[in-house]
Amino acid sequence: MGFQQGLSGLNAASVQLDTIGNNVANASTVGFKSSRTEFGDLYGQTLYGITATTPGIGVQVQGITQNMTNGNIETTGRSLDLAINNSGFFIVQTPNGTQAYTRNGEFQVNNQGYIVGTSGNYLQGWTANAAGGISYGPVGKLQLTNTSISPVPTSKLSLAVQLNSNSTTPTGTGIPPYNNPAVSTSYNWSNNQTVYDSLGNSHQMVFYYTLTSQAATGNTWTVNAYVDGNQVTSTGTYPLTLGYNTNGLLSTVNGAAPGAVPLSFTIAPPNGSSASTSQTVNVNFANSTQIAQQSATLSATQDGIAPGTLQSINISSNGTIQASFSNSQTKTIGQVALANFVNPQGLQAMGGNLWSETNNSGTPTTNVPGTGNTGTLSAGQVEDSNVNLTNELVNMITTQRYYQANAQTVKTQDTLIQTLLNI
Repeated sequence: MGFQQGLSGLNAASVQLDTIGNNVANASTVGFKSSRTEFGDLYGQTLYGITATTPGIGVQVQGITQNMTNGNIETTGRSLDLAINNSGFFIVQTPNGTQAYTRNGEFQVNNQGYIVGTSGNYLQGWTANAAGGISYGPVGKLQLTNTSISPVPTSKLSLAVQLNSNSTTPTGTGIPPYNNPAVSTSYNWSNNQTVYDSLGNSHQMVFYYTLTSQAATGNTWTVNAYVDGNQVTSTGTYPLTLGYNTNGLLSTVNGAAPGAVPLSFTIAPPNGSSASTSQTVNVNFANSTQIAQQSATLSATQDGIAPGTLQSINISSNGTIQASFSNSQTKTIGQVALANFVNPQGLQAMGGNLWSETNNSGTPTTNVPGTGNTGTLSAGQVEDSNVNLTNELVNMITTQRYYQANAQTVKTQDTLIQTLLNI
């Protein structure tokens, strides 16, 4: 027995303790992957090779390998926190331009609107175009540039109504004219719809309905519209007429097949302007009915949009980043990309929860989350370290005994040499 075996054992045990200590230190590090120390025995060789009586000359550290199994998922409630279910890595670009990979999904927005990690690394993915479409080319930085939505004036209004077939034509002093807002008995029913001008200001468009003709072939209703209390105009027949057949279905609008009717109105001068502006809304009463039920609005949709500011961000399981605005509008602004490797254990740890590609890991493949060999995303959650503290503490005790035993080997060798020197 020589000193070399004992010293190699001490060195190996020291490295193993370092590995265990690093695991324990990172037990609370998001996305951390534990490691283990792997050993190999040592044999001395002569010109004749290794003989059957060669006892071996100790141990060496073969390598430190990473355990790439998933950690537990912890809920944080932050919309930009992300956890990967199963395999895959977030692709990030460090501030110096180096591409790296991580399982740490603690992201936030910097002062330029870019989605970054806690160390300032830029999350990579695909940016949507103005229409919300995504082209899956090379990945790049994801930036929240659309922090507001510009107003869009209303140009189309689809308004399906149910008119009570049991209504009677209004009569009385001052009637007709019908549909006079100032005379509540001059109409049978009214409803209103919000429309928007080019500056995003809202206006109330109110419709007044009166049953003006009853016949064996169906009933006819007259409709007048007002915006902000002012009656609209039209390039066609006005007031409008809605004709219903005996089945209670809308059959004509202004005596023709149902279709959109242009209604124009004048908007008061906006601040800083001396001129009024005119706006036209094409109103379509398709799918309107007339049966023996109370009059009601069946559906109403218009294409105008009020101005809106960014309120929240939602990231779906496939990485799509959806922005929600104060005007109830949503818009796709990008999609997170994930990478995976043939041999994830071959990645080189860089520190800061980052790994870099190596020849041993293979070339990364980039995919939409949930496709190929990548997992889906969970927003509002992060992946905990996969360190098992109980196992690490047991391993620490075992390694301590291993270190002490090798120290005893050295001590015993020293005692034998002292015996020889005392002869």
